[in-house]
Amino acid sequence: MAEKRDYYEVLGVDKNADDETLKRAYRKLAKKYHPDMNPGDKNAEEKFKEATEAYGILSDPDKRRQYDQFGFAAFDQTGGGGGFGGFDFNNMNMNDIFGDIFGDIFGGGSRYGGNSSGPQRGASLRALIHITFEEAVFGCTKEIELTLKDVCTSCGGSGAKAGTSPETCPNCHGSGQIRHTQQSIFGMVQNIETCPNCQGTGKIIKEKCPSCHGSGYTSSKKRIQVTVPAGIDDGQSIRIRDKGEPGRNGGPRGDLLVQVQVEQHPIFQRDGVNIFSTAPITFAQAALGGDIRISTVDGDVVYTVKPGTQTNTRIRLKGKGVPSLHNRNVRGDQYVTLVIQTPTNLSKEAKEALKQFDEACGGHTDTNGGGKKKKKFWE
Repeated sequence: MAEKRDYYEVLGVDKNADDETLKRAYRKLAKKYHPDMNPGDKNAEEKFKEATEAYGILSDPDKRRQYDQFGFAAFDQTGGGGGFGGFDFNNMNMNDIFGDIFGDIFGGGSRYGGNSSGPQRGASLRALIHITFEEAVFGCTKEIELTLKDVCTSCGGSGAKAGTSPETCPNCHGSGQIRHTQQSIFGMVQNIETCPNCQGTGKIIKEKCPSCHGSGYTSSKKRIQVTVPAGIDDGQSIRIRDKGEPGRNGGPRGDLLVQVQVEQHPIFQRDGVNIFSTAPITFAQAALGGDIRISTVDGDVVYTVKPGTQTNTRIRLKGKGVPSLHNRNVRGDQYVTLVIQTPTNLSKEAKEALKQFDEACGGHTDTNGGGKKKKKFWE
């Protein structure tokens, strides 16, 4: 078994740390290593347990005094030290720790037992929008229609019929939770479950509101404008605050996450902030040079081809790429591959002209080696 670390070292605090310092240190570690935030990560789970054990001892004045005096041996019933006896959880109220520590992380509850009858943030909603390549580059505004819940105006969200009120749940006495104490390897552990009688609300509705059928919410279609920032890429999402599901027990609304799907472009391809394309040029333009027009997202630009340009030559058009999401004044570049187009279906006159051109050039270069005679262009 790995040697246990000093509890103060685990939390990263001084031995004179006060309760608030301990709590802040544990909160930081718990947020970082909580299993809900690191699913499947055994190392994070172990670090979370280690931090929780340290906080459980040091946050209890009596246990902290024993630990400061005797170390791990104070809690090892065998006298050997270093076992799980160092954190016996005896009658420890896990809700007091996790409900307070994780209330701001999980919106009032977690699988470790937050207060489900307290304010809880609403769930996030997801939507999908389709935009063109150019809209992704320069940004745009889109409108989507969603069915959203709102607090029922007839009952004010209570779910009870007008003139009546919800009653306190007799099963959980209004807490919304049922507590069970059981023996574990840690000692006596208090588990907390959502009350099945009231589904965690702490209230029982005997006469339901006819408008919302006791849910406390009504649904309606709403149109929401989505501002798409310049430079967004395919698959990225836009978060719209407070446009998700309404919260429970007075909690805030969740968010709306709008995923962006960018249509493919017939000419341009994108890689990060850079754009890639090809541009055809004639054999004469490649050999003699000259001006050509190249398509960009800003419109056509004129580019001067250098004499003797070879096919598949790549050129760079600075600042013709995609704006950065962080600073739309900073743009990537466009890289254009120049491809020489070989003429087809030549007329008799064109063929004769090419033969004369080839004669003037002495025939094209022999690529076979061995001193063989150069072939004519038309051979």
